[in-house]
Amino acid sequence: MASHDTASPTPKSPPGVTAPQEIYRAVRIPLALTRVGMVAERVVRAFWPLWSVIFVAVATLMLGLQDLVRIEVVWAVGAVLSLVALAALVQGVRKFRWPSRDGALARLDSSLRGNPIQSALDTQAIGAEDAASLAVWRAHQARMRARLTQARAVQPDLRVARADPFALRYVALVALFTALLFGSVLRVQSVTGMGPGTDLATGPAWEGWIEPPAYTRLPSLYLNDITDASLSVPEGSRLTLRLYGEVGALKVVETVSGNPLPSDATSDTAGDATSATAQDFSVTQSGTLAIDGPGGRSWDVVMLADMPPSVTRDGDFDTTYDGETSLPFAATDDHGVITGTARFELALEEVDRRYGLKVYPEPRAAIEVPLPMPISGDRGDFTETMIENFSEHPWANLPVTVSLSVGDAAEQTGLSEPEVLTLPGRRFFDPMAAAVVEQRRALLWNRDNARSVVQILRAISNKPDDIFRKAAHYLRLRTILRNIDSYAAAGMTDQQQTELSTAMWDLATLLEEGNLEDARERLKRAQDRLSEAMKNGASDQEIAELMQELRDATDDYMRQLSRQAQQDAEQNPDAEMSQNQNSMEMSQNDLQRMMDRIQELMEEGRMAEAQEALEQLREMMENMRVTQGQGQGQGSPGQQAMEGLAETLREQQGLSDQAFQDLQDQSNPGGQQPGQQGEQGEQPGQQQGQGQGRGQQDGGEPGQGQGQGSGEQQGQQGQQGESLQENLAERQRALRDELNRQRGNLPGAGTEAGEAAREALGRAEGAMEGAEQALRGDDLAEAIDRQSEAMEALRDGMRNLGEALAQQGQENQGQQGMANGTEPGQQRDPLGRNAGSNGQLGSDEGLLQGEDVYRRARDLLDEIRRRSGEGERPEAELDYLERLLERF
Repeated sequence: MASHDTASPTPKSPPGVTAPQEIYRAVRIPLALTRVGMVAERVVRAFWPLWSVIFVAVATLMLGLQDLVRIEVVWAVGAVLSLVALAALVQGVRKFRWPSRDGALARLDSSLRGNPIQSALDTQAIGAEDAASLAVWRAHQARMRARLTQARAVQPDLRVARADPFALRYVALVALFTALLFGSVLRVQSVTGMGPGTDLATGPAWEGWIEPPAYTRLPSLYLNDITDASLSVPEGSRLTLRLYGEVGALKVVETVSGNPLPSDATSDTAGDATSATAQDFSVTQSGTLAIDGPGGRSWDVVMLADMPPSVTRDGDFDTTYDGETSLPFAATDDHGVITGTARFELALEEVDRRYGLKVYPEPRAAIEVPLPMPISGDRGDFTETMIENFSEHPWANLPVTVSLSVGDAAEQTGLSEPEVLTLPGRRFFDPMAAAVVEQRRALLWNRDNARSVVQILRAISNKPDDIFRKAAHYLRLRTILRNIDSYAAAGMTDQQQTELSTAMWDLATLLEEGNLEDARERLKRAQDRLSEAMKNGASDQEIAELMQELRDATDDYMRQLSRQAQQDAEQNPDAEMSQNQNSMEMSQNDLQRMMDRIQELMEEGRMAEAQEALEQLREMMENMRVTQGQGQGQGSPGQQAMEGLAETLREQQGLSDQAFQDLQDQSNPGGQQPGQQGEQGEQPGQQQGQGQGRGQQDGGEPGQGQGQGSGEQQGQQGQQGESLQENLAERQRALRDELNRQRGNLPGAGTEAGEAAREALGRAEGAMEGAEQALRGDDLAEAIDRQSEAMEALRDGMRNLGEALAQQGQENQGQQGMANGTEPGQQRDPLGRNAGSNGQLGSDEGLLQGEDVYRRARDLLDEIRRRSGEGERPEAELDYLERLLERF
């Protein structure tokens, strides 16, 4: 057995046993390092609050924070930090204990396996006389001493997280590192009255900067480098001064800030004087700035005032045909304008308070439109144009008060003189569209006008056959009127008012523009609008817009004539050939010159001559016929498919018209249709029922005869209506089956346009199926809507099919010409040009076959230059002309 004496690890060794000094020598280095680690551990745990306070104080001084506050604050903070440091020192001294050698030996021994140091110092308690026991003991001692060579110093535990749960020591350490990076050790001396750098040894010093406002884009000024007696700075510049050295040796005297004398300053006759070591103020007025004391200077500061911006209207309103309004304006500011707003308020006293405007208007916020600012360049003096469309606003075409305002970076505002102008809006030339827009304005003016709006629109649309081009337009108007009635009865809300105004605007736009599906109708509308503009004295801009619309409609009309002529030539080629003998061709220049002449006459105010020229153009277009060359025989599969789809579209249009007629019959059970009331008045017996006629003729009671006749007639009408709708449903089903067959045989498979055509025809087939179900369910309004969707999808499919055929024609045209050795059929368009072999306009033949080719080419080039210089032409046309000039 071995006895352990932890309190006294140096017992006396019996003879033959290793002395303790030998044990200590074997571990002397690890033991010493372990003891040093224990010293560091206890120093950290006892004195971390002290060095944290010291770090904070040194970091504060190195960063120069003492220069930003009054000297009294510096000494107060220094006193507080000193007291805290003293308390931390006292507490650390009380907690610190110097580690003993025995404690270090015990820590080192505990780090080794089996505690070999303690085992080597032990003595054998019993069995020392027994040779076998002594041999075992010596073997154990030798093994423990061998382990002493593995002794290594124990690392100290420097963690103090329990004593510092908020990690304040790390905050102090980060502050010290920040000061070492961004501060200066020289600033620590300023707290003792010494200046920074080598200059501080000779006496007080100062530094100063002037920073103009950022929006002026002017550089900062270093006052130490300015030797001139006068100094000009912008208003609002920031002036910063730093005084170093003995407090009171330097004083600042200034009259540019306009601030009252600080509490720690002394008064001076020259202005406000203060000896604060750090000063910052803004320049608000002209005055003087002086630094009194050794090395001081003075300046006469001239403040450059920041003038408010100004804005003026730079021209009148300029409105395009679709109501887009342009208002030019000019703005100036010495440092640049950053924002602007145009404000429009209703000039109620200038409004003609009649009809729908007679009642007092509902409150409505003023219109505020941001003014556009230049993207690049100088904003100090510029001219821009505000572009906005006010057509849908209820104040459109009414007098408003216009005021413009702009602002600069100094939050100054400049206002223009308020003016009363008419707020431009879109002009409608179609009478029904103009009436809808006028009643829409009355509804938005005050919702109390709802009843009168309904009455006026019903009176205007009393005979829809003479007003509406399509049944769907009249149905949309009826739906709007029903909604107005229902909303007005229940108290119209703001959302309902907005919904109705949007629906009425969409209807008016549809009535004015149409869907452009019929080029002849579009051309007639364009001519009628132009004629109406002549009568109303339209502006030059509106004339240009209407003339461009006429040109577009003319081009579209000629393209459709070309396609129609191709179909006629295939059906009756002999008649076409006989007609070509007496035909006269027109060139595109002839048509262009006629339209240019009309526009020129209108711009010169010669409206009568312009009207006469327009009538001549109208007659010419009505009599225009596309000529064809030799017949080509049977059409291609693409042409046959296009003809089949056109026939399907015509049949679908007929079914839609018939459904609309039946819907009118339902809404007028007496048999009186709008547009037929005159005839009904002459033949009441035919329209009002035989029972009523007989009752009145026999002298009996009118009520009895009418009741019997009405009952019989209603029964007959119900049976007839069911049979008619069933017939319409069967026709719709047959038309859907035909469309399904056409879609299966559609050419152009594999191309993007061909697949788009098939997808559009699929949508048309689905819409037809919906129309068939609605007809069988006695829902004529729903059927008409579905039929309208089917027709739109059919038009999309025909347009995509045309694009697919055009692509195929371009790919096959060259190959066919080389293989057959023949020229394409000589088809002519309205301008006398050959059409391609696949019906596409244009050809490769020379436009001139005479000797004067070069003169004609020069004339054409001059004409292109002339047109490219006309800024009123559309942007797309001008780009095309520019490309022609670059090429030729």
